[in-house]
Amino acid sequence: MNHKRVRALLGPTNTGKTHYALERMLAYPSGIIGFPLRLLAKENYVRMSQRKGCEHIALITGEEKIIPPKAKWYSCTVEAMPTHIPVDFIAIDEIQLCADPHRGHIFTHRLLHRRGNEETLFLGAETIGPILKRLISGIEIETRPRLSSLLFSGYNKLTKLPPRSAVIAFSANEVYALAELIKRQHGGCAIIMGRLSPKTRNAQMQLYQNKEVNYLVATDAVGMGLNMDVNHIAFANLAKFDGYHYRNLNSSEAAQIAGRAGRGFKNGFFGTTGNCTTFSTQIIQDIETHQFNSLKQLFWRNHLLDFTSPAQLFNSLTQKPLPTYLKAGAPASDLQCLIYLIQDPEIIQLCNSSQKTKLLWENCQIPDFKKIGLEQHAKICKKTFLFLLQYGCIPEPWFQHHMHHLNCDQGDIDTLMQRLSGIRICSYIATKNNWLKNAIYWQKQTKEVENNLSDALHEQLMNRFINQRVTMLFKNLKNHNKSELYTFFSQSGDIFIEGHLIGKVTGFTFKIFKHYPEDEK
Repeated sequence: MNHKRVRALLGPTNTGKTHYALERMLAYPSGIIGFPLRLLAKENYVRMSQRKGCEHIALITGEEKIIPPKAKWYSCTVEAMPTHIPVDFIAIDEIQLCADPHRGHIFTHRLLHRRGNEETLFLGAETIGPILKRLISGIEIETRPRLSSLLFSGYNKLTKLPPRSAVIAFSANEVYALAELIKRQHGGCAIIMGRLSPKTRNAQMQLYQNKEVNYLVATDAVGMGLNMDVNHIAFANLAKFDGYHYRNLNSSEAAQIAGRAGRGFKNGFFGTTGNCTTFSTQIIQDIETHQFNSLKQLFWRNHLLDFTSPAQLFNSLTQKPLPTYLKAGAPASDLQCLIYLIQDPEIIQLCNSSQKTKLLWENCQIPDFKKIGLEQHAKICKKTFLFLLQYGCIPEPWFQHHMHHLNCDQGDIDTLMQRLSGIRICSYIATKNNWLKNAIYWQKQTKEVENNLSDALHEQLMNRFINQRVTMLFKNLKNHNKSELYTFFSQSGDIFIEGHLIGKVTGFTFKIFKHYPEDEK
């Protein structure tokens, strides 16, 4: 093997890139692989542990750290990848996210500065190929074709969607409305959104994988790493809010989502549904042929920070890149938080050394999982900063009180998801080992609360979007001869099939129940 070999494996979805990278990494004595989502890092941590034993595999994300003393291989989110651990092999998944205006600077930093002692491998779309050649001298680029075809199937009404379909929307309200319609027409569906915890998302995926439901309603969170038996992707909307304004999906974004249809050598199909207009002829052709415009610029942020003072820190963070194909991204949430706090006279007075300025920046990097607005999130960051400055740690009574308000599994779907976002912030703080005196204990506590909330959320999603009677009946109709299904008529005229109430006979009239009294509660 060539020393310090740098490679890129590029291609559309369903090319086996991630599988190849894992096999490659586990063939080395040590390695780190970075994923774009916490769920993917966790999923592949489990896969690697089954191969090599959990005593040799580490998991590092913003909210969770499992680092055994004998760890050799690491599954991480790209943001949480350790930069101080030397390993033989390093891989970064979905490297085209260097062009994301919000997270791109993190991926670009790993692209430019993180290397394995023996081999570095970047995985992603072909759109980033030309710019990789300009940025990294001597990089080896291999492209792979998709294992199956991806074909446009036109428009389907929600009532006519084929089984094993995923319907795509771009807001929670859209997802809920579509899921309600599919429940009425098809008995129910699973839900996938970025705000779900890994445990809830896995539980929802299992509903679909086990064919307890035949339909899935999701946001574009399915676009990365969703490995499910989806035959058909139906877009219910072709526009999304990108953090600044609503805009139409471009070809490569639509392809990333549509490409989740079909696995292995089985062809996948994509189309539209609901009130969605059809794709343009050009986008259809781009997706089917996997031909997209190359990326022209990647987002970048200076990593050589000056902690002399908050003002100097700000200046170093907002430094402009020199190459024209690198571009300063929009201020990320950590920079926005810093900008807000350095306008606070108390903060400026306290940050009178490089050590204190560095501590302020570490607190600004607490992720805003709750999306509660800059002012409210900055108040949390200021509070933890002042605690650390005054006491050297965050007082456990305050942390416990903060968690206590989140440790409640009652409430509707949105309430539970908001609590899950809150506990993710607690988990992030708990993984900072020097911020809490008993960090290991609090990591276990936050994990327990997250699991409880995840179970409650999964239950709420099932209750709201799945008609258990209809789905069980559909399953029985599929798995048994219809003449063998147990049918019962009660004295009051109620009709049961396989124990499920499906209607009522009154005189010579048969009424099919679409809704049941308990369903209305």
